[in-house]
Amino acid sequence: MLPLVLDRVAFAVNGRTIIDGVSTEITEGPRTIILGSNGAGKSVLMRLCHGLLVPTSGSIEWRGGVNGRSRQAMVFQRPVMLRRSALANIVYGLRLAGISAHESEMRARDVLEAVGLERFAGRPARVLSGGEQQRLALARAWALGPEVLFLDEPTANLDPGATREVESLIGQIRAGGTKIVMTTHNLGQAKRLGDEILFLSQGRLVERTPVDQFFTKPASAEADAFLKGELPWK
Repeated sequence: MLPLVLDRVAFAVNGRTIIDGVSTEITEGPRTIILGSNGAGKSVLMRLCHGLLVPTSGSIEWRGGVNGRSRQAMVFQRPVMLRRSALANIVYGLRLAGISAHESEMRARDVLEAVGLERFAGRPARVLSGGEQQRLALARAWALGPEVLFLDEPTANLDPGATREVESLIGQIRAGGTKIVMTTHNLGQAKRLGDEILFLSQGRLVERTPVDQFFTKPASAEADAFLKGELPWK
């Protein structure tokens, strides 16, 4: 399925350019973290990669010979929980993917146990805490066996304890062979969870750098200003 190749991708809304000529490849292996100031286009780029948005110009192509949409999943900052039990939220996604009812329930129970939510299997998903809902959203995606998992600010609204639980779960998913592509505003989290940084500034991909190098010796003035907490580079 991988690589995912972006060729001069642009995206504009009402005449305002949000993504401006991004060309890069998402490849197997390294955990990819997308960083940038608020409004840099991180979440929009993620949605373009996932297929929720269509580029205004340029192209996005999975070149691995398999239907990319069938082997990837995405978890959002505020996950949408169906008006169903925690178990049924996972089963529903599996059934949509064409998996039998029996296999779906077995897989859903296994993944609930893996994320530590098995005792909540019959509880309405919408009454779970924010951290529990995010773990359920990750379980729902993980159950599909994605080759690539896109995570858009998955811990932005969580307290430190819930953040640690979600980070640990992301590590489990990664250990199972899933490629992680993630946006975050938390620089410490980027260091903990990332292998490479894609840095956006005003919709442009300014640099792509190993995580250690990015934080110690950024290659661009924009990234240097960002790390110093200065206003978005103009």
